[in-house]
Amino acid sequence: MKKTYKIEVDCANCANLMEDAARRTAGVQSATVNFMTQKMIVEFAEGQDPGAVMQGVLAACKKVEPDCEIFL
Repeated sequence: MKKTYKIEVDCANCANLMEDAARRTAGVQSATVNFMTQKMIVEFAEGQDPGAVMQGVLAACKKVEPDCEIFL
């Protein structure tokens, strides 16, 4: 399952770091962060609950950029 989320990120480098953090989160098959459109596309592994996985993604991204927002 693939979902798109609106995000707020301040710079392109932070977007790349957030993308890497999201990809390393358990339950995420792939993740892409687009700084220009302020969107994150996440593809979830088979059988994963998107809501629970996104809580992990948000926590991982907050470690990279404490003031980032992902609108779930």
